[in-house]
Amino acid sequence: MPKKKQGSADNSGEPVTLKVLAAYLKLDPATVSVVLNNVPGRSIPEATRERIRSAARKFNYQPSFVARSLRNRRTMTIGILVPVLADGYHTEVMSGIGDHLLEESYFYFIAHHRHRADLIEQYPNLLTSRGAEGIIAIDTHLNHKLAVPVVAVAGHSRIQGVTNVVLDHNTAAELCVRHLYDQGHRAIAFMRGQTYSSDSEVRWQAITKVARDLGLSIKPELTIQLSEDLTSPELGYPVVQQLLAHHRRFSAMICFNDMAAIGAIRALHDAGLRVPEDISIIGFDDVPQAAFQTPSLTTIGQPLHEMGKLAAQLLLERLNGSGLASQEVAVKPRLIVRESTSLPRHLREKAAISKTRKKDIAK
Repeated sequence: MPKKKQGSADNSGEPVTLKVLAAYLKLDPATVSVVLNNVPGRSIPEATRERIRSAARKFNYQPSFVARSLRNRRTMTIGILVPVLADGYHTEVMSGIGDHLLEESYFYFIAHHRHRADLIEQYPNLLTSRGAEGIIAIDTHLNHKLAVPVVAVAGHSRIQGVTNVVLDHNTAAELCVRHLYDQGHRAIAFMRGQTYSSDSEVRWQAITKVARDLGLSIKPELTIQLSEDLTSPELGYPVVQQLLAHHRRFSAMICFNDMAAIGAIRALHDAGLRVPEDISIIGFDDVPQAAFQTPSLTTIGQPLHEMGKLAAQLLLERLNGSGLASQEVAVKPRLIVRESTSLPRHLREKAAISKTRKKDIAK
């Protein structure tokens, strides 16, 4: 079998290595590496640079990412932990994360754990063993320090090395409870989130404080608890059905999230009740479906995409040594008033009577 001539490129179909390419060009491998990896600060004539790039194209040379990572000790890879892969809250946050990582030329792995404690424990190690330099955890209960920097979206645990990106739940509670209160609602039903959801307890505490400050009574018989691990409107449908089956009287409901609120509206419709004519409904998150369902949903808007982007930005700043490991970064919510909330029936009727009387007097 004839030997390959010195200085010729490999035509065996195997990937061409840096050393083979350098031998073909009769250049030092370090010079070839500097050009093909765009290393700044090296004085190499443009003619030589173009000769190297031309040869790389000719032989379809691909730099070894693994070798470069070993040299630089950087993989440009992030791990993302998320409970579910489904439309709604988690997808909107992941979209923001992915957009920022794409802009910064980072790759990422996603692992979903369904809130299983064993997987939440195992997955960070699996992700880092596959090259993840840092981790972004979405709605995930972490309970100890990890080996790499972490940013937790909707994280509320104070853990060394973890930066929490959270919503200002006190402001959110003030916005949603006061909106219904100012409309004249006093008999309000409350929907609590699943116990494993990161925001459930902190949001509930904020809501109860605002209600107490306003003198609103939170009645146990008008408080319903979500438990199913669902991200569709089916989440809110059965619990509202059960509430109605007990003939509880209320004029408004605060739902844990938008998906549950959409399910609640359907349950009320199936029971012959109209939203907002009979019952006002307010959701939480402002997922894309909220604006397009009928009636369109009044909700508390979390800037979900921006929160994901902020989480990615904070993590990369820490990895690149330009950011501080802040324990918490809070973002502001906003009230988005649409069609699903209005004055309670008795106040609308009173306003209609008053308007009619004024018309009669004017005649």
